[in-house]
Amino acid sequence: MSNVRELFRLDGKVAIVTGAAYNLGFDMAIGLAELGADIVITSRMLSKAQEAADKIKTACHVDMLALQMDHSDWGQVEDMAEKAHAWKEHIDILINNAGGRTEHVESNLFKRPPESIVDMIHTNLIGPLFCCKAVGRFMMEQGWGKIINIASIAGLVGRNRRMYKRNNKGDQPIDYAAAKAGIIGMTRDLAGLMSPYGVYVNAISPGGFDKGDCPEGFVKDYSDVTILGRMGRMGLDIKGAAVFLASSASDYVTGHNLVVDGGFTIWK
Repeated sequence: MSNVRELFRLDGKVAIVTGAAYNLGFDMAIGLAELGADIVITSRMLSKAQEAADKIKTACHVDMLALQMDHSDWGQVEDMAEKAHAWKEHIDILINNAGGRTEHVESNLFKRPPESIVDMIHTNLIGPLFCCKAVGRFMMEQGWGKIINIASIAGLVGRNRRMYKRNNKGDQPIDYAAAKAGIIGMTRDLAGLMSPYGVYVNAISPGGFDKGDCPEGFVKDYSDVTILGRMGRMGLDIKGAAVFLASSASDYVTGHNLVVDGGFTIWK
């Protein structure tokens, strides 16, 4: 019988965390490193990936590899996967975190530029799918792996835009919700495809996290409609979920969407 502490250890594992230079991606990368994993960090800007890698190496004393990648470009994704695999000759964990949305582009579907819609889908759905394809084949060959796709509560519930308007905050584009719902569906079907090869595929759907850039009124309004009465805390609330799904502690969990939202999506 395994000691539960050992189930969470990641010593000797290699984890890729895309878009990990900032925010939740950085939090998940350092969380895995704290449990012993060596980390590959990607960012569109190599300097930012290297800066994050240096911080984690200093804090956790694990091996780090910084790589430049735009995950909406298949050639760059394929190159990243080859370099990551050549680094330690195995890849054990992939966290598909890169994505996001642009606050300064019109979000209303009926005013939104078509090219912005296409870019959103490429960034938040096609990119992660590319990464699953490029990295997943190495996992299938080695007979083990953990893939964690970062979805969002945007893929689960409709958005109350009144909260955004009264606080002068840009609201969520419909195409962002569409992409994140696609991530959840992709996760479930990919779990079925890859399970015979020993590869687990799960998703995390974060709720709102307070990154310090939201209007005070929005933070209050959001917190008031969340069971725990607050937004997610940076540097803390996402790390445990990522470590659980990346480790052997979750070896009977696949095709699951772990919602980390303080109860936002279940309280009406």
